[in-house]
Amino acid sequence: MGGAVARTVDHASTSAHKAIDRASDATRPAVDQVASSAHHAVDRIAGAASQAAQTLDTKGGQLRDAQAQFTESCRGYVRDKPITSLGIAVAAGFLISWMLSRR
Repeated sequence: MGGAVARTVDHASTSAHKAIDRASDATRPAVDQVASSAHHAVDRIAGAASQAAQTLDTKGGQLRDAQAQFTESCRGYVRDKPITSLGIAVAAGFLISWMLSRR
């Protein structure tokens, strides 16, 4: 009797393993496709992020160049017209002070 129970348990175990293998085989294509889609999405996102970083780097360089050019232009104006520059600075100071005191 013990041998019959052992065979039944063994048979049930084998059947369960076969069912698991069939289910695994049936779902493998779907899992592979989901994994492939996920990899593709990650690649697209990484490409877009890389392109955005390159664009930001380029725009940052252009902004630094524009800032340097504006600074040099302001220096030239101050050298050429020091009295006018001083008047503008004083007027700007009074305007900022007035605006901040109204709060």
